[in-house]
Amino acid sequence: MAHEAPLVALVGHCGPDCFALKAALRRYAPDAEFVFVNDGGSLGALAEGAVMLVNRLLDGEFSTGSGIDLIAMLPESRRGRAALVSNIARAQAEAVRAGATSGFGKTELYSDKARGCMLSLLGRGGE
Repeated sequence: MAHEAPLVALVGHCGPDCFALKAALRRYAPDAEFVFVNDGGSLGALAEGAVMLVNRLLDGEFSTGSGIDLIAMLPESRRGRAALVSNIARAQAEAVRAGATSGFGKTELYSDKARGCMLSLLGRGGE
C-alpha cells in the first residue's frame, strides 16, 4: 500500500513567509506536501485530513482578516487540525479557545515548540 504524504496548508501567509515556513517545517515533516492557501475557495477545497497553519493576520482573499476568526469558522471536525502562527501569547490562547491546536510564532520556527506542534498536528507525537 502506497504511503500518502501528509498535506500541510500554509493559510494566509505572504509569499516570503510561506517559503520560510516551508523550509523550516520540512525538518519536522520531510515527507509532507506544503501548499499555500490565500483565498477562501482554496481553503474550502482542502482535503479533510489537511493540517492548517494559519497566520494571525490573513494575507489574501478570505471572508475575514483574522486567523483566529477563520479558525472559529472552520467546521468543528477541522479545528483540531489547525494551529495559529503568531508570537503573541494572547492570540495563541484565543486560537486554542476557538478549537485550534497550540501553535507557535515565526520566531520559533526552529524550536521544540514548532516541532511539537507539527508532530502533534500530523499525529506523530511520539516520534
